[in-house]
Amino acid sequence: MGKYTTVLFDLDGTILDTNELIISSFLHTLNQYYPEKAYTRDHIIPHMGKTLVDMMTIFAEEAETDTERIQDMIQVYREHNLRVHDDMVEAFPHAYDVIQTLHDRGVKLGIVTTKQRKTAMMGLELCGLKPFMQTVITIQDVDHPKPHPEPVLKAMSELGALAPTTLMVGDSRYDIESAQRAGIDSAGVAWTLKGVDYLQSFSPTYMLESMQDLLTIQQELSRS
Repeated sequence: MGKYTTVLFDLDGTILDTNELIISSFLHTLNQYYPEKAYTRDHIIPHMGKTLVDMMTIFAEEAETDTERIQDMIQVYREHNLRVHDDMVEAFPHAYDVIQTLHDRGVKLGIVTTKQRKTAMMGLELCGLKPFMQTVITIQDVDHPKPHPEPVLKAMSELGALAPTTLMVGDSRYDIESAQRAGIDSAGVAWTLKGVDYLQSFSPTYMLESMQDLLTIQQELSRS
C-alpha cells in the first residue's frame, strides 16, 4: 500500500476543476453590488482558498461599504453557483482514475474543504467520486476552517488515521498550512491558479505535476 494509508484531498481546484465556477460566481455577485469597481478574475484568484465569508468580507471592506451586506452577497453568490454548477464543474485529468486506484489499494480517502456540504456533495456526485470518500469534512463540520488544523484532524479521527501515514493534497497555502499544523505530510498541485512557485513557497512535502504522481509516490515509498 505504501507509506500513506490515508490520503485527504481539498476539493475545489485540487480534484474538481471548479475554478471558473467560483470566479464566475464572484464576478456575478461583486459586479452586481459594486459595478463601479469593475472586478475581474485577477481580483478573485489571490483570495481563492479562503472561506466564502472571509472573501466577501475582504471585498466589502475594500469597497468601503457596510459589511452587513455580506450575507445578502453570499446568497446571491450561492444562487448563481447552484444554477450553473453542473455546466461548469468537472474532475481534473486523471483524478477519477487515481482516486479509484488508491481506493482499490485499500487507502482510506477523505475530503477536507471550506465548502458547504450541499455543494461539496454535488461536485463529488457529479464526477462520480462520492463512493470513494469515507469522510467529507466541510465548513459546517468545524469551528475553525483551514488553515487551522481542526478540519484535517477531524478527518483523521473519523478515518482512524495516524499522522505518519497521512497525506493532505491541496491547491492553496491553506491546505498546506493546515496539514503542517496537524503534523502530517502535504502535497501541492502544479495546476493551482496561484502558480507553482507561490505554492512551493509554503514548503509542501511534494509538488504534484499530475495527479498520477500520487501513485508514483505510493509505489516509491512502498519500496523504500
